[in-house]
Amino acid sequence: MNIKKQFSSIKAKTLFYLIFFSVSILLILWFCQIVFLKYSYQDYQIQNMNRLASEIQRSSFVDLNNTLEEVAYENELCIEYHANSGNIYYYNTMMNGCALGKENQEIVKTEKSFIESDLQSDTYKVTNKEYEVKAFLYGVKLDSGSVFLYSTLEDVSGANAVLRKQLIYLTIIAIFFAIIIAYYLSRKITDPILDVTKKAQKLGSSPLVKFPNYGVSEVDELASVLTNAQTEMVKTDELRRDLMANVSHDLKTPLTMIKAYAEMVRDISYKDPKKKDEHCNIIMDEVDRLNVLVNDILTLSKMQANADEIHLEKFDLVKEIETIVKRYEIIKETENYHFVLDLPNEAIVLADQKKMNQVIYNLINNAINYTGNDKTVTIKVKKEKDSYLVQIIDTGKGIKKEDIAFIWDKYYKNDKNHQRNVVGTGLGLSIVKTILENHEFKYGVKSQKNKGTTFYFYVKTK
Repeated sequence: MNIKKQFSSIKAKTLFYLIFFSVSILLILWFCQIVFLKYSYQDYQIQNMNRLASEIQRSSFVDLNNTLEEVAYENELCIEYHANSGNIYYYNTMMNGCALGKENQEIVKTEKSFIESDLQSDTYKVTNKEYEVKAFLYGVKLDSGSVFLYSTLEDVSGANAVLRKQLIYLTIIAIFFAIIIAYYLSRKITDPILDVTKKAQKLGSSPLVKFPNYGVSEVDELASVLTNAQTEMVKTDELRRDLMANVSHDLKTPLTMIKAYAEMVRDISYKDPKKKDEHCNIIMDEVDRLNVLVNDILTLSKMQANADEIHLEKFDLVKEIETIVKRYEIIKETENYHFVLDLPNEAIVLADQKKMNQVIYNLINNAINYTGNDKTVTIKVKKEKDSYLVQIIDTGKGIKKEDIAFIWDKYYKNDKNHQRNVVGTGLGLSIVKTILENHEFKYGVKSQKNKGTTFYFYVKTK
C-alpha cells in the first residue's frame, strides 16, 4: 500500500513525466537522424539539381557552354548536353562514378525517353553498374536542346552507423542528466506543495500554522487561501465558544428564575393572590425572554443559511413604523419613555415587509436599552433620491470607536451603557445586518461620546 502511494505521489508522477518527456525527445531525435537521413539527403540532392537547372535555363545560348562547365566542376556533377543539331557534349565526365558517355543502356534509354516526352524537366533514379552506385539523372529541356545532370548518391549507411553509435552514447548521457534534472525539478515543484499539505493537515488541531513564501505564485496563493481559512476557523471557533457561553447563560438565567418563582408559588405565595399574581407574571416574562431567544437564534440561522428568502413587496414604511411604536405603549405609560417621530405622511418602499419589521423593531429595542436618562428615542424618515433614509436615535453614552466594528457581531452587548433590562438576546443587530445585506441596502452607525448613537439604513423605493 505504501509503495503504491509513493508511486502515485505528485513527486513520483512529476519525475516520471519529466523523464518520459526527455526520453521522448531523444527518441524523436534518434528517429529523425537515423531513419530520415537517407531521405533527407536525397531530397537535398533533388532540390540542389532543381536550383542548378534553373540557373542553366536562365543562361543565354552564347554563354551556355561556359555555364555548363562551371556548374559541372563547382558542384561535382557530370553533364551531358544533347543539342538539337544531334551533337552531344560532355562536361566533367572524368568525375569518379560518372556514368554518362559510357554506353550505360539504362541511362541511354532514360535520356531518349525524356527527349521524346513532353516534359520540360524530370528526375530519374539510375544505377551505375560499373561501380554499383545509385545516382540521380536530372533532365531539363532548353530551346537549343536537352541537358542531363548526373549526380551520384553517396552511400549514407556508413554515416548512419557512425551517427547511431554516437547517438547511443549521447542518449545514455542525456538520459542520465535528464533523470538528475527531472529529479531536481520535481523536488523544486513538489516540495512546496508537500509542505503546504503537511501544514494544512495541522489546521484546527494546533496553534496558528505559518506558511512561508515559496516563490511559486500558485503555491503562495494556495498558502494565502489556507491562511485566511485558518483565520476564519479561529474566528468561528471563538464564536462557537462565545455562542455556547452566551446561549447557556441566556437560557440558564430565565430557567433559574422560572424554577425559583414556581417553587415560591407552590410553597409560599399560593395563599396570597397578590403575591401569586406577581410571581406568575415574572414567570411569564422569563418565558417570553426564552421565546425571544429561541426565535432570534432560529431566525439568524435561517438567514445565514440562505434558507429565508426575500419576498419584495411595496408597502408604506411610515405606517409600519407607527404600528411598531404602538407595541411600546406599556413602557411609555409605566416607565415614562418618549418616542419622537419625524415622519412624512407616506413612504412607499420596495422590500420584504416582515423582515423590515424585524429590522425596525430590533433597532428601536436597542435604542430603548441604551438611551439616556431622558428615556427618549427618536425615529426619522427622510426621502433621498430613489430611497428613504431611516434613522433610530438614542441619547445614551454612545459607543467607543474601537467597539463600533464589533456591534454587528452575535452576542455583542455594551453592558456598561445599558439603561433598561428589556427583553434582549444580543442577536438583534446581527439579524439587522443580515436582513439589510440580503436586501443589498446600505446601513451604518454614528456615535458620539455622551451624545448618543444613531443607527441608520436606506430602503429603496423601486
